[in-house]
Amino acid sequence: MNTVRNECTSTVGEAGAVVVARAALTRLMEPSDLAGLALIRVVGPVHAVRIATGEVRAGTATEHAVVQILDEAGARSGWSGLEAAVGRWAPRVKDLAPDRDLAVIRCLGGGLIVPEDDDWPQALADLGLSEPIALWCRSPYRVLPEVSRCVAVVGSRDSTGYGASVTGQIAQGLAERGITVVSGGAYGIDAHAHRAALAGGNGGIATIAVMAGGIDRYYPSGNEDLLRTISQEGAMIAEVPPGTNPTRYRFLQRNRLIAALCAVTVVVEARWRSGALSTAHHADSLSRQVAAVPGSVFSANSAGCHRLLREGSAVCVTDATEVAELAGASGEHLADEPTGTSAEHDGLNVEDLLLLDALPVRQGSAPEKLSAVAGLGIASVLAGLGRLELMGLAERSNGNWKLRKGRQ
Repeated sequence: MNTVRNECTSTVGEAGAVVVARAALTRLMEPSDLAGLALIRVVGPVHAVRIATGEVRAGTATEHAVVQILDEAGARSGWSGLEAAVGRWAPRVKDLAPDRDLAVIRCLGGGLIVPEDDDWPQALADLGLSEPIALWCRSPYRVLPEVSRCVAVVGSRDSTGYGASVTGQIAQGLAERGITVVSGGAYGIDAHAHRAALAGGNGGIATIAVMAGGIDRYYPSGNEDLLRTISQEGAMIAEVPPGTNPTRYRFLQRNRLIAALCAVTVVVEARWRSGALSTAHHADSLSRQVAAVPGSVFSANSAGCHRLLREGSAVCVTDATEVAELAGASGEHLADEPTGTSAEHDGLNVEDLLLLDALPVRQGSAPEKLSAVAGLGIASVLAGLGRLELMGLAERSNGNWKLRKGRQ
């Protein structure tokens, strides 16, 4: 704790003190600790450390201001006062060593991004009070792409071959368009999305892995090679400091970051109660676009996707072009309309279609007979026969009409 007190002073400069303080706070508080986040908003990160570690007591005015922020966020339920919160943080005070954590991240080629930085992702402000204290980032790049250039691709850990194939096509296609693919670094759809994005990247950050634990370790271990590559060519980020273990709570909390950083969240495969649906729900609550890839009606891995589509909270997508169109500005990534071989009757009006169906194949018929078969007036028949002849669909022989040879 002495390290924190000494570092969070003007001797390291105001900006440096803020960085050290926020580094300490990420170890002291869990992600989305609303009491702590409200305290930081009221008194700033440097003084928040002093209060949270018990170095100084919060005054009545500070307590009231924290309560007001929690009320505005609708998060006062269960509030038992700042003193109780300080008691909750107390067991972690002895482990605070922000200078050590910052040294670790520098050795890994990364750094700590804080809200006071010019390059802080402004999209995270949409999280309101749940905006992270800071982001630990491991990447050769300092600046993360803006929200309009990021798409989340998420799904089941136990993906099928179909899911892997669709994910690869979408993620690589997005990366080739210069769009960053964001996912959670897990097995299954996440891993397929990261690999495909790395393969399609053409400069810049092709993919971002948002981690639930410290970015000094590669978790899950089976993805170590992949995560190592991401840290060297893309970006690994987390709101918890180095050495932090991933927990179920932290996995759920990191989903809100994935959703907030991206213009679109695409769910490729998800079971009925998949964690990927949590990311989709966060995206929907942030007024971000949600998309889902349809699968077989017999596949449990696509039940969650079909649920999103049925409830109307997601739009249906099938390829990278459709996803890019959702992510871009109006008209930026327009998908081409599917094309196919045109049929002979394309462009015919109803009367011409009736007349075409009435024409015999072999023996010609007089216009009067065609009028009776097609149920059209003789004037309409004569006009229609002229149009069909010009289109090469009908031919005349000795005053009678039939389908043109080769059109039967």
